Amino acid sequence: MNTLEKFKNKDIGLLLQRLSIGILILLHGIVNFTSNYSFIKSLLNDIGIPDFVAYSVFIGEIIAPILIIIGWRARLASLILGCNMLIAILLAHSADIFTLNQFGGWGIELQGLYLFGTIVIFFLGAGKYAVSTTSKWD
Repeated sequence: MNTLEKFKNKDIGLLLQRLSIGILILLHGIVNFTSNYSFIKSLLNDIGIPDFVAYSVFIGEIIAPILIIIGWRARLASLILGCNMLIAILLAHSADIFTLNQFGGWGIELQGLYLFGTIVIFFLGAGKYAVSTTSKWD
């Protein structure tokens, strides 16, 4: 066994993926929650959707990340968070999809990383370091 083989552990990688995506989005959700979702409400109002729908973002930015972090129905939670990110990209960042930022990175690289991170969790699951590992949604 070579030296790198000792560090090969898919389940630790999945745990780190879940923690990084979950914690970072949760922090974002907490800030949005304390701001009463005013920015999201204005985006929805611009396309004719009522204010109260903005609170459904609470599920995607608070509830789903907590489920991803603890590893309970992580696939389902990542599907919810992924849909949340896709809608956020389309509503708030659509003008930046085909742009580069001032440093040469993708105009929506942060949102893209969150979106693709949730896709990885959806396809690979939570791994063995999770609260639940027996459901197809884990």
